[in-house]
Amino acid sequence: MLLRTIEIFLRTHAMPATKFGRLAAHDPRFVLDLRMGRIPRPDTELRIRAWMQGYAHRAAACTREAA
Repeated sequence: MLLRTIEIFLRTHAMPATKFGRLAAHDPRFVLDLRMGRIPRPDTELRIRAWMQGYAHRAAACTREAA
């Protein structure tokens, strides 16, 4: 389920829901709407999942460079 994946992502990266929405979906209410029952279209879900994966890879790369 997308919302569960996003919630884990938010905790892992200490990111507010509104910031995630702005960055990933260009909609600061995206996560809040999901929490209220919004069901995203399949292409939106794929795009959000790809964004999260890319963010995680970039974050890991930055951590490795800093070490």
